[in-house]
Parts: sequence; C-alpha cells; structure tokens
Amino acid sequence: MGSRLKVLSVFKNLHRTRMAVFKDDDNALCAARLKINQEFRKNKDETSEENIQKMIKMGSDVEIVLRQSVLQMEHIEENTLLLRPREDLLLENVPYCDQPRKKS
Repeated sequence: MGSRLKVLSVFKNLHRTRMAVFKDDDNALCAARLKINQEFRKNKDETSEENIQKMIKMGSDVEIVLRQSVLQMEHIEENTLLLRPREDLLLENVPYCDQPRKKS
C-alpha cells in the first residue's frame, strides 16, 4: 500500500477510535478532532519516506493507546464519578502467578 493510502488509513482509524472512545462527550470529541486534524495538517508537506513511516507508526500507536487505555468517567456528585468502560476494555481478571503450576 502506498504511503498516501497508509496515512489516510491511520487518519480514518484515529477518527473512528475517537468516536468510540469519547462517545457522548462533546468536549472531548471536539478536542480530539481538532488535535488529530492539527497534527496531520502540520505534517502534510513532509516528503521524506522515512519520516512519513515514523509518523504512520506513531499514529497507529496513538490509536492503540486510545483504544486500549482510555476510560470515560462522568461526574455524578461532588465526590462521585461514574465509570463507563467499553466492551473491548472488559477483560477476564486472571491473577498473575510467579510460580508455575505443578502438574498433577
């Protein structure tokens, strides 16, 4: 795939992720949209293939971090927050064990 198509793909993926991660939060949706568009416009005249590949990688990494690490919370009362995790963040909670299990 050409660099231009990869850049557009990362751009679209970031915006799709933004829509899912910040769902129902107009301020965060707007701020994320402005930041994504600003970063892409800032680098639109880049011609170095090496730098373009680095930026594509960075954009993909940012999309992964947003998708896997960001949680929505809403202020309910003065000292109360409502956590709204997305389905893809809910994982089975398996405790870590340093010792391997003994075979029986």
